[in-house]
Amino acid sequence: MSTKPKLFSPGPVDVAKETYEAMCSPAIGHRGKDFEELYASVQPGLQEVAKTTRPVFLNTASAWGAMEGAIRNLTQKKVLNLCCGAFSDKWYDVSLRCGKEADKVQVEWGEAITPELVREKLSEGGFDTVTLAHNETSTGVLNPLADIVKAIREFDDIMIVVDTVSSFSAVPTPFDELGVDVLLCGVQKALALPPGLSLMIVSEAALERCKKLPDRGYYFDYNEFEKNHLKNNTPSTPAIPQIYALRERVDFMLSEGLEKRYARHAATNALTHGWVAKHGFENFAPKGYQSKTLTCVKNNLEIDVPGFIKAVRAKHNLLINGGYGKIKGLTFRISNMGNETLETQQELLDALDDVIPDFL
Repeated sequence: MSTKPKLFSPGPVDVAKETYEAMCSPAIGHRGKDFEELYASVQPGLQEVAKTTRPVFLNTASAWGAMEGAIRNLTQKKVLNLCCGAFSDKWYDVSLRCGKEADKVQVEWGEAITPELVREKLSEGGFDTVTLAHNETSTGVLNPLADIVKAIREFDDIMIVVDTVSSFSAVPTPFDELGVDVLLCGVQKALALPPGLSLMIVSEAALERCKKLPDRGYYFDYNEFEKNHLKNNTPSTPAIPQIYALRERVDFMLSEGLEKRYARHAATNALTHGWVAKHGFENFAPKGYQSKTLTCVKNNLEIDVPGFIKAVRAKHNLLINGGYGKIKGLTFRISNMGNETLETQQELLDALDDVIPDFL
C-alpha cells in the first residue's frame, strides 16, 4: 500500500508526529477533574497567541459550526457579509439559511474588501452584525483587518465577527487590540492539527447581545460556553484528542516565539512567491493583499492543473491543491502554513521544478 502524500494543501495541512503522539494520550472523562485540568492548561497559551484576556472557547465542530453560531448568537436585525471568495460568499448563504435578513458587499474573487466599501454599505443603515474572512483561503487574499474594523467602529451597536481560519497564529490577530466581538478559527490550517475542533473568542458585548436572542439554539450558544468555561469545561462532549494536540502545538508555538513564527510564515511565503515569478505565473491576489499562509497561483500559462497536481503526487508524494469553486482550473494553491520551514518548503518547490517542464 502506498504511503499518503505530505500535504501542502491549504487545509488540512501536514501534522507533526509530536502532535499525533499527543493525541494518543489516555482517554479521560470529560466531566471530571482530569478534563478540567486539561481545559485549564491550554487557556493561557491560547490567550497569548490571540493576545486576549478573554476565554478561548473550545468547540467540537468545524469552523463552519462556529461561523453559523455567530449568526445565530448575534444577528437581531440584519447581517452584512463581506464577500470576496468561496468561503466568505458562503457565509451570506448561511445567514439566509439561518432565517436572518442579510446583505453583502461583493467584490470579484481575487480582490480585497476595502474599508471604503464597508463604510459605504453600512451607511445605508439597519445592520447590527458584520462578518469578515480575514484570509480568504479560496483566493489567497488577506483582507486589511484592522482598517476594516476601524471603519465598522464608526457605526454604533454593530457586532464584528472575524474568520481567522487560515491566518490565526501565522500572522498577528490581537483580539483585544483589534476590538472585534468574535474571532473564530478551525485547527486544521495554520494551527496544524487534524480537523474536528474550532476556537471562538467572544467579547462581553457579544455575550450580552446573545442573551437577547431567543432562537440562538443550544450547541453554539455563547452563554452556554461561558457558563461551562467558568467550570473549565464545555457545554457538550469535547474532542479530547484534539485538545491534547492543541496543547502540544500551542506549547510548540510559544517555545518557538510568536514573532519568529510570523517571520517563518513570511519567509516560506516569499519563497513560494519566488517560484511563481520564476516560472512566469502570477499571484491571483493583488499586491498588498496577499496571504502569508498560502499562495493562490493564477494559471495564466494555461497548464493542465489537475495533471500537474497528479504528477507531483505520483512522482514526489506531495500534494498541492487546485483552484476552488468557480476558479477551479484557473488557479492552483500552494500552502506554507503550519509547520513548514524554509527547508521543507524548498523541498516542495524543488519537486514542482522537477515536474513543471512537462506541462509548459
